[in-house]
Amino acid sequence: MTKYIIRRIIWAIPVLFMVALVTFVLIRAVPGGPFDFAGDKALPPSVVKNLEAKYHLDWPVWQQFCAYLLGDKICTLGKVDGGKGLIQFDLGPSYRYRARTVNEIIASGLPISAQLGLLAMALGVIPGILLGIFAALKQNSLVDYTATFLAILGASISNVVLGPFLIWIFALELNWFPVARWGATPPFLLGFIPTPTVKFWLHAALPTITLSSGLSARIARLTRASLLQVIREDYIRTARAKGLRERAVILRHALKNSLIPVVTVLGPMFAAVLTGTFVVEQLFAIPGLGRHFVTSVGNRDYPVVLGTTLLYGVAIVIANLSVDIIYAWLDPRIRYE
Repeated sequence: MTKYIIRRIIWAIPVLFMVALVTFVLIRAVPGGPFDFAGDKALPPSVVKNLEAKYHLDWPVWQQFCAYLLGDKICTLGKVDGGKGLIQFDLGPSYRYRARTVNEIIASGLPISAQLGLLAMALGVIPGILLGIFAALKQNSLVDYTATFLAILGASISNVVLGPFLIWIFALELNWFPVARWGATPPFLLGFIPTPTVKFWLHAALPTITLSSGLSARIARLTRASLLQVIREDYIRTARAKGLRERAVILRHALKNSLIPVVTVLGPMFAAVLTGTFVVEQLFAIPGLGRHFVTSVGNRDYPVVLGTTLLYGVAIVIANLSVDIIYAWLDPRIRYE
């Protein structure tokens, strides 16, 4: 297993290199530039030229990519001493937020998006798996019909609909939770100083429920379908014929194998919610990383596009590696050596 993990980490280097190269080329192929407009007004050509010279956009494309990877000094043979390059974890300056670097943008937004994503995964995965298990074990019963209805309902209602509905009921009408922001004081606590723990949970509740509802529904449906298939296998009938208790049959033999498809989808799902979900963060005005994934493309903010895309790529690589490791734990027949 150790050798396999090392190989996967080594293979991640060319994968991330290709992600950086393709993103670098494609974002520059999009019409328009980062300095074409300042607000609603077009900048004079002389100003655009000076800005492009400042950020080295007047260099050949191959030299810009080299500087992005290795730093200005290496790619100009010591003539220019500027950015350190991706090799030293320097993602460069932001063209839109010129007082901030991409590293600073990610450092400020990623922890908030990660907190929201981890909470949503916890609230989505655990109830989703339990709901799917109960539905499969009680097939064609009231429990199954109820669980299936809830799963379909959760998968059908978009975050765009559920988020404002929760805000209207629990924030505006009942005043139980803050309307938006990450750290705002809810109305019924005005005049008091809530503890950081209470304050965190109060304004994390609504966005977490909004983001986790769809995740939980998809996981519940997948768990039910997978478990129904597994409990009909021959080895399950053999385990029951040997006199094992039903709980042992389900937990030891059926559940582990049925979770393999669930774990497969959890990898990309985890990477997506960890790095920020634009819709939920926009609805609740959460200063996470999700909005930068979208707005940076419209702003032609090349370094932010590259930085957020590479971050998502790293999250996908780590999530898929974790999924492969969990495979070996769920199914002893899987070996990587």
